[in-house]
Amino acid sequence: MAEQTVLVDNMKSMTRNGLGAPLLLLVMMAMIVVPLAPFMLDVFFSFNISLALVVLLVTVYSLRPLDFSLFPTILLVTTLLRLALNVASTRIVLLEGHTGGDAAGQVIKAFGEFVIGGNYAVGIIVFAILVIINFVVITKGATRISEVSARFTLDAMPGKQMAIDADLNAGLIDSDDARRLIYSVV
Repeated sequence: MAEQTVLVDNMKSMTRNGLGAPLLLLVMMAMIVVPLAPFMLDVFFSFNISLALVVLLVTVYSLRPLDFSLFPTILLVTTLLRLALNVASTRIVLLEGHTGGDAAGQVIKAFGEFVIGGNYAVGIIVFAILVIINFVVITKGATRISEVSARFTLDAMPGKQMAIDADLNAGLIDSDDARRLIYSVV
């Protein structure tokens, strides 16, 4: 129990120090390079589906756009996670698919059985449609994500600069602090 507490404390300190995002990106890059066990693929796919539902519910129930200002960043990270999962699952299907239907994990097997229903012609057509949709979504989606992220950043700048100016005029900060804060905003 004490080891788990130490691990949680270490994870909290890493995220406070700004290491959470780089570590997450390293894990996703490792998923692309290192072959994953079918059990781990099941865990990551289940997490991915849960995360997608949470993001969907948060966006639906947000009253104002600024209530979920991290949306572009989360969208980018989840897209990268899905890309890493696609590469990892494709690798395991191509390497171990000859050993049976559950070689790539139970989530992929269940999804495949549900979608194609035992008819390989339907499976090939659905697969072709999904490939086309994925290419369109990834190329157009990545562009749109970067545009939305830039828009959120640009929309927030005037308010932050006005707040710094108001603090300077009120005497709460001096000109050096104002200069430092302005350069941190830009």
